Amino acid sequence: MHEPIEQLILTGLDLNTTLSGEPGHGRNGSANKLDVQDRAFHDWYRFVLSYPPHLVRTYLNDFGLDSRHTVLDPFCGTGTTLVEGKLNGVRGIGLEANPFAHFASTVKLDWRVDPELLDERAKIVAAGTLQALDAQGIKDNEPFCGSAHGAPLRSLDPDAMALLLRDSISPLPLHKSLVLLDHIRLEGEGRHGRHMLLALANALVFKISNLHFGPEVGVQSPKRDVPVVASWLHEVGKMVADLRSVQKRPQPICQVHRVDARDVASILGPASIDAVITSPPYPNEKDYTRTTRLESVMLGFVNNKAELRALKKQLLRSNTRGVYKEDDDDQWVARHSEIQRVADAIEQRRLELGKNSGFERLYPKVTKLYFGGMARHLAELRTALRPGAQLAYVVGDQASYLRVMIRTGQLLAEIAQALGYEVVRIDLFRTRLATATREQLREEVVVLRWPGGRG
Repeated sequence: MHEPIEQLILTGLDLNTTLSGEPGHGRNGSANKLDVQDRAFHDWYRFVLSYPPHLVRTYLNDFGLDSRHTVLDPFCGTGTTLVEGKLNGVRGIGLEANPFAHFASTVKLDWRVDPELLDERAKIVAAGTLQALDAQGIKDNEPFCGSAHGAPLRSLDPDAMALLLRDSISPLPLHKSLVLLDHIRLEGEGRHGRHMLLALANALVFKISNLHFGPEVGVQSPKRDVPVVASWLHEVGKMVADLRSVQKRPQPICQVHRVDARDVASILGPASIDAVITSPPYPNEKDYTRTTRLESVMLGFVNNKAELRALKKQLLRSNTRGVYKEDDDDQWVARHSEIQRVADAIEQRRLELGKNSGFERLYPKVTKLYFGGMARHLAELRTALRPGAQLAYVVGDQASYLRVMIRTGQLLAEIAQALGYEVVRIDLFRTRLATATREQLREEVVVLRWPGGRG
């Protein structure tokens, strides 16, 4: 007989101690931060909502994974699980539908690039870019006083520009970034070219643009100008140093496939996966494509609204801006009474509050689509798992939909159990303050085991 899910929550691993070896580290703000010693490779580009490498390392160790094993991250993002696995000698496979995130993770896992060649080619690109800007009367490291030749500043195609948050990048830094991008592409998009492009993406987000990240991505006071080439060279320099550090280290094979995590059976061979360590989206109103929008558009991964719509259709439904009439993942949880109760409670709250916007009307639907999509994913995954495979899903409670509590970890555990998985325990990773309710919400790791069979 299965243990009650509530009891498994109480018996979870004490991550508060495990993550650091000392009490007090695992519960709140510091738990999700990138430790200084973990910056290598991870810091080339890190999705702002990523979980930290030290959490992955906890489960690599807890599951006893080594060079004999293959770990899967079906919601790969920018590759935290795979990079950390590779650093610890574990083979990895990632699945990611977002084209920019897929690009970022593949580059972060490509350590066969000659660091000296990357350094050399980057300096040539920098010199060419500075020369081109100088010819336009623009000094990248000095305040700009207007083009000496009166040439207009370059911008993006209007369809692409319309996808960006307003004022997410100022005109002059955008112009200089586009000139730099041209010179990177003149070098070609082979291995060192791809690394230079990712370095530009990281510089764009954290140094060149006007973006800032809190609970949501937003725009801060515009930077009229900023050194673009120097910011980019700094990012390349980090890559060069990290690549030098692993030149003589064994490098396990890691692959990232661009595919919807709900269609894992189309990619993975039968009984090929020993473990899963992942963090799927949570059911809330975060549009994950907004968080990577600037770099996706600048590097040409998304060029117009039609391409953005096509991308969103490949993603797990977790927010109302990615729901479509033909969606039917909710059928997977039609008989799950607690999910239906939560959806009904959200609808009742909406009616009580008189909330009638199109998005608010979709709150109950997206809740069912989210958990249905996760059920579909877990059902598809079973054939790829070896008997005894261990799984860790990092998820968080949510109260984004009119303050109705969604116990994501508990519900995911119940779905997995119904599909034949064993629920080993639910570990508390940290708590975080909900902006809407001012309550502390649990962020948990649902630990599962696949016993084998058909489920």
